Amino acid sequence: MNHRISFMKCTISLFVMFLLFVVMPAQARAKISGLPDFTQLVEESASAVVNISTTHREKGKPQKYEQQNQQVPDIFRHFFGDGRPQRDRDSLGSGFIVSEDGYILTNHHVVKGADEIVVRLSNRKEYSAKLVGSDPRSDLALLQIDARHLPTVKLGRSSSLKVGEWVLAIGSPYGFDHSVTAGIVSAMGRSLPNDNYIPFIQTDVAINPGNSGGPLFNLEGEVVGINSQIYSRTGGFMGLSFAIPIDIAMESMEQIKRNGFVSRGWLGVIIQNVDMGLAESFGLSSSAGALVAGVLDDGPADKAGVEAGDVIITFDNTDIIVASDLPHLVGRVKPGKKAKLNIIRQGKDKTLSLKVGELPLDEAVSRSSVNGERPRTNRLGIQVEELTKERLRELGLSHGVVVSGVEAGPGNQSGIKRGDVILLLNYQKVTSVGVFKSIARKIPAGKRVPVQVNRHGNHLFVSVNLLE
Repeated sequence: MNHRISFMKCTISLFVMFLLFVVMPAQARAKISGLPDFTQLVEESASAVVNISTTHREKGKPQKYEQQNQQVPDIFRHFFGDGRPQRDRDSLGSGFIVSEDGYILTNHHVVKGADEIVVRLSNRKEYSAKLVGSDPRSDLALLQIDARHLPTVKLGRSSSLKVGEWVLAIGSPYGFDHSVTAGIVSAMGRSLPNDNYIPFIQTDVAINPGNSGGPLFNLEGEVVGINSQIYSRTGGFMGLSFAIPIDIAMESMEQIKRNGFVSRGWLGVIIQNVDMGLAESFGLSSSAGALVAGVLDDGPADKAGVEAGDVIITFDNTDIIVASDLPHLVGRVKPGKKAKLNIIRQGKDKTLSLKVGELPLDEAVSRSSVNGERPRTNRLGIQVEELTKERLRELGLSHGVVVSGVEAGPGNQSGIKRGDVILLLNYQKVTSVGVFKSIARKIPAGKRVPVQVNRHGNHLFVSVNLLE
């Protein structure tokens, strides 16, 4: 009997607790469950998030769009529109108010080429916006509307974010104003193709077309990022979204307000990651650092004595773990400032001092083509040919031999390709086929050595293990 009474009391208690959990406020339930409650955050911050619509009046040729678009992979793309040329096009994006006098941050690609920009607030009021300035490299744009005493977001610090932390996005996906989605920080400092100067925040927050330019909040209700890109094969959300860190965004915004554009630091080097093979060939204890594959003539690095084959391990006392860390750090330095590079050159530590330059507007390197006459073989299992002085001048090079054929062997295994111009072999300049063969002949069999090549105008190193 006592057991039955105890069981009934326990059942009634559980039932009462269940009813209390159902009827209690969402915030209390969230606290008990251990999950975050975003209601207060949204109530306090949503009014500072805006919808942005743009109108483009273009004179494009729609008939060419389908053919061109088939060549563009739907991956790592800005999730705003599809680039289809039309005579009139209305597009949607998001943004947020950063000052009471009408300054609004959004993405550059949201307003790029717009003939008219309209901002709609949460109270449904609409304003014609002026483009103060934009920065394509960081995908940021600063707008201003003629209004006062506007609600603003609270700004945080993206540098304090940690992987696994909860974050929330507010925006207008597919035109649905003030949609709220949440998730966690998946990774920090991500580098994406063609975005070398932004260490993106990766999240699993559901982001879709129209979220571009919208804020990413932490649990304190502070903006820590600006939603900018998604990884997608379909055009929609697939679990990977990327935001611009607010620290970088605010630095860029201040420059845009002051100058109308953003200037960045620049070293004038071509870099690549150090894999285990290259680490072994350069005599490194680990694969950390940025390998200098090329140095641009008369650039800051060239003037400071940086050489191809140097491995940059710190920049201004900040460690370089992977090559993509370097542009992030250098880009945030004011041009003209002095900085220190710690490098490893042929196995020895060395410190260089340089004056950081200003990143040119056009970083394009001229593409090259090669030709030659008679192939010659060597220990790498490749065929190489001489380059005339005229051809070297056309390629913008002072020396090198061109690869005219690749056979089975070390060269093929290391990824050397027909058309590559070999510049250095085991740290030594290759000025002719004879010099190349002489250098290769003196390298002990089985030793892994670095080879610098110029491929389509770009300098890079490969690691080769020579045979007998």
